[in-house]
Amino acid sequence: MQKQVVRREIVADDNLPNSLHPIIKQIYACRGVVSADELELKVSQLNAVDSLKGIGKACQLLHQAFVDEINICIVGDFDADGATSTALMMEALTSLGHKNHQFIVPNRFEYGYGLTPEIVDIAEKQGAQLIVTVDNGISCLAGVARAKELGLQVIVTDHHLPGKKLPIADAIVNPNQPDCSFISKALAGVGVAFYLMLALRKHLREQQWFEQHGFKEPNLAQLLDLVALGTVADVVPLDANNRILVAQGLKRIRAGHTRPGIQALIEIAGKNQSRMVASDFGYALGPRINAAGRLDDMSFGINCLLATDLMTARAMAVELDDLNKARREIEQGMQQEAEKVLKQLNVTQDNLDNAIVLYQYDWHQGVIGIVAGRLKEKFHRPSIVFAGGSLDGDNHTDDSAAVNCAEIKGSARSIPGLHIRDLLEHIDSQHPGIIIKFGGHAMAAGLSISADKFETFQTLFLKYAGEWIAEEDLQGKLLSDGRLQVSDINLVFAEQLREAGPWGQNFIEPLFDDEFTLIQQRIVGERHLKMVLQKEQQVFDAIAFNVDTSVWPTHQATKVHVAYRLDVNEFRGKQSVQLLVEQLALV
Repeated sequence: MQKQVVRREIVADDNLPNSLHPIIKQIYACRGVVSADELELKVSQLNAVDSLKGIGKACQLLHQAFVDEINICIVGDFDADGATSTALMMEALTSLGHKNHQFIVPNRFEYGYGLTPEIVDIAEKQGAQLIVTVDNGISCLAGVARAKELGLQVIVTDHHLPGKKLPIADAIVNPNQPDCSFISKALAGVGVAFYLMLALRKHLREQQWFEQHGFKEPNLAQLLDLVALGTVADVVPLDANNRILVAQGLKRIRAGHTRPGIQALIEIAGKNQSRMVASDFGYALGPRINAAGRLDDMSFGINCLLATDLMTARAMAVELDDLNKARREIEQGMQQEAEKVLKQLNVTQDNLDNAIVLYQYDWHQGVIGIVAGRLKEKFHRPSIVFAGGSLDGDNHTDDSAAVNCAEIKGSARSIPGLHIRDLLEHIDSQHPGIIIKFGGHAMAAGLSISADKFETFQTLFLKYAGEWIAEEDLQGKLLSDGRLQVSDINLVFAEQLREAGPWGQNFIEPLFDDEFTLIQQRIVGERHLKMVLQKEQQVFDAIAFNVDTSVWPTHQATKVHVAYRLDVNEFRGKQSVQLLVEQLALV
């Protein structure tokens, strides 16, 4: 749907340095930056480690595990945040002097999300004595209870919102748990894991661990490339603390100080390592790691990140790239099917409900989240896509009764104005027994229900979404930083914007809008519109990705209104300014 372009109001920016370009100064102010200190992005500016509730107890448990040389099992999640968290913990524990640790990542198709009782049983059989969850655990009540039944210790590290009950873990480290004074509530799972390892190093130093064992304490800054990748890929808000973590990780990567796995992923994605930006994590590296967990086994993605030599890492990156290509094909097919379902239901932009809830048993469970996101973007409605329901491993059966009683998995994506996890919790509290389990954030969540409860859930979700969403929230908006003077649309200013980041969720990359004369237009690739635009006798290259080819190109267009981002295009060693078109409309 075409979104309304709304220009941001001018705000006071007197507290920011005059050395900044005036446009960048205003851009920062509009994003809530109130002092020059917030622009330093130094490690020394990070929130204090000790302010994370539970981190002291977790360090004591880990220290004792080091002393007793007991087996530590890291239980991760099957997305990029979970993969980077797991790799970070594995590498950090080794560098801190522990020699007996392993990791398990549940297969999403067999076990589902998080520390389930089944995963605990597997860990125990593999010799685990202490389980540490990363990027999961806060909602895994049954799994933690099972671990305690077996006499295992459990440390939960997570960043997801807790429910009314907390797991009976030996220690919980989560900035969003009750009574945690940690300022930044936006840490990704990998950020929580990093903070735990910083605290553990400090604790071990105080216990003279490194002196006693005759080795130098490690420089944990070498883990910041993983932290940056997982933070951006998980689309958490880039508050001041997260911007520091991402900026420091980018700095190391650009300088060539990154692990072979990330270097190989950068190469296979065709990116220039010395000029990496935050969005490259989200659009290039993250999807390739995620593809392992979506279609196969996330252990493969983790092992790529843990690879110790570039040749091995490159071979694994090629396989991850192939998986990502397969993922895109599956996703495109599912998206077309989803839109076909809406068309069959006679759903158009004009008669849409306030939400979209779809289910098909043979859709691929690993891709439903992406499809939900695509539907959300296209129709600007909170969207939930369900898959599964078959009791056999091939996701098909002729026994409809068996299908109906099986558990189906859903992935939800929301729009600003609707906290999706809170809505699921409301449904669960008002109608117990409909939802088997759920968890997530304001903008994304996952859940499981019984297939025979789908229509009931669909009705309830549409009902409550209609009550919770304000009418104005259904009108998609693009916030613009205004009109650029033609003299500012140049390579120098584009570079300044590039370096003014990192940009990301809740610290949005600058967007501008204006009217241009359309000089040239042609389709490149399958659905990308390459253009030449003119303003005040100046011409500019522009590109709009994934356009509606039934509309574009059009020879009726002479004037267009464009919402765009300034980009530095690199081709055959030459750089030029390019307009990345977010939205295009005839004037």
